Amino acid sequence: MRAVVIREPGGPEVLEVREVDAPEVPDGHVRVAVRFAGVNRADLLQRLGFYPAPPGAPQDVPGLEYAGVVEATGKGARRFAPGDRVFGLLAGGAYAERVVAHEREVAPVPDGLTDEEAAAVPEAFVTAYDALVTRARLAPGERALVHAVGSGVGTAGLQIARALGCFVVGTSRTQDKLDRCRELGLHAGIATSGATFAGEVLKATGGAGVDVVLELVGGAYVGEDLKACALKARIALVGLTAGASTELDLRELLRKRVELFGTVLRSRPLEEKIAAAQVLERNISPWLASRAVRPVVDRVFPIGDAAAAHIYVASNASFGKVLLQLGG
Repeated sequence: MRAVVIREPGGPEVLEVREVDAPEVPDGHVRVAVRFAGVNRADLLQRLGFYPAPPGAPQDVPGLEYAGVVEATGKGARRFAPGDRVFGLLAGGAYAERVVAHEREVAPVPDGLTDEEAAAVPEAFVTAYDALVTRARLAPGERALVHAVGSGVGTAGLQIARALGCFVVGTSRTQDKLDRCRELGLHAGIATSGATFAGEVLKATGGAGVDVVLELVGGAYVGEDLKACALKARIALVGLTAGASTELDLRELLRKRVELFGTVLRSRPLEEKIAAAQVLERNISPWLASRAVRPVVDRVFPIGDAAAAHIYVASNASFGKVLLQLGG
């Protein structure tokens, strides 16, 4: 089979399409013929040598999410049969024409969703749901702040919050993305050139502040989040594109009794990854089937243009998800 391989740590030019052995199918697993794979910032970091895959995952083939068709099942695997359309998360290796996953890590694609749309779902929507709902306990009627709202996770978080009946404020560095997010239900958009948005958030919420923050930027944004928070707010830290360190006014944290926590999906053990797949199937898929939420696909690149896909994601020009096409 063909796969996109990282020749060595470096720039986009180190990505090569090679013929590699197709994976065997262990007991309890399924092999999926991949049609589309998502391109995520974690893939860029892995290519640069800054975010190695966890043990057991391919070290030189990036890719954290996929959509495709079950091709074969291992002994004891009974949830799926060859020909079933599925999607899911991986610790790595999705930039390949075939992947193997435990059958309980895999979810059926909801009716009405194309393979392309399905590939844009797992990483963005599971990450957003895990941060906003599972961890931050976002409840109907609360106010949410979503940073980088035009990104894949941002557009997913916005829609999840809206599906729960929440008031949503979003930030982006470009007004165009904010305008496009209004079509997804964004109530208030704030164009930012740096970590100065708390005043606008308070204005948008009538001085009340927000109850939950989906923090996809990190760095100095976290300190500004505290200023924008309501009493007993929760901040879910997911991304660090603005930096991994900052100064915080801990008095503000104490005074408002704010909860600040971090979360990642990739390195979780199998049991937690199975739980994430159950969230995808039981909680997110019904919304997708009813079109209460929808995946946002910006651009699809063929397998041979993986380097161009990485350059495009790094440019911050994309709105929603960028995909690789690996099969027909």
